[in-house]
Amino acid sequence: MAKVVVVTSGKGGVGKTTSTASLGAALAQAGKKVAVIDFDVGLRNLDLVLGAERRVVFDLINVTQGVAKLSQALIRDKRVDTLFLLPASQTRDKDALTEEGVANVIAELREKFDYVICDSPAGIERGAQLAMRFADEAVIVTNPEVSSVRDADRIIGLLDSRTLRAERGESVNKYILVTRYDAARAARGEMLTIDDVLDILSTPLLGIIPESEGVLRSSNVGSPVTLNEPNNAAARAYFEAARRLQGEDVPMVLPVDRRGLFDRLFGRRAA
Repeated sequence: MAKVVVVTSGKGGVGKTTSTASLGAALAQAGKKVAVIDFDVGLRNLDLVLGAERRVVFDLINVTQGVAKLSQALIRDKRVDTLFLLPASQTRDKDALTEEGVANVIAELREKFDYVICDSPAGIERGAQLAMRFADEAVIVTNPEVSSVRDADRIIGLLDSRTLRAERGESVNKYILVTRYDAARAARGEMLTIDDVLDILSTPLLGIIPESEGVLRSSNVGSPVTLNEPNNAAARAYFEAARRLQGEDVPMVLPVDRRGLFDRLFGRRAA
């Protein structure tokens, strides 16, 4: 039976979709069979990050409403054959999603995959709550800045109250993924340190993803950074986070984008 993981946040623009794609690809690259689901109905983006936008025929709404079978809607990645995408609809409203329909899709996916990763819309509205409803584990994505961390704290409260596991008296395993981290800026007090984030959220740390132009480059060409630039510091951090998600004990270190540092130190001189 698959482990269902929701990737969520209170604030938009923190890197949920990028992280869903990168973690999903990293798990698939490790040999796991992975399905990633886009729950952001009306604002579909996961297909773009995975380079599958031209291959979408059916979507999550079609499957929940019985218009299409799950096998018809799932898109197999062309680079990693154990990675599959279930896209969101661009033309429907979030109200088209029903709890019963989502439950049926998740139940079917559990039987066929090792991991089901749900890319949640930001915030606390219906789509976000349905994305987390059936989760076994949650990755809460936050940037190291106060408003993002505060909103992440609100999401932790929802995971402890609105999920099916919570209603059964069970817990959802929760992890923090800090994205766009810059150690130099944190040292200057321009953003929160990792210790600051953990003191506020009191939740285990899954990974620290450094600020990296490689992430943006990869998204723009429709490829997760773990596939497009596997030696990039952000890619290495996602690989390590994926290993921790599988239960491995991987030491946590502050990642450094060595190439980016070299460019900053010597780029002007070379020019």
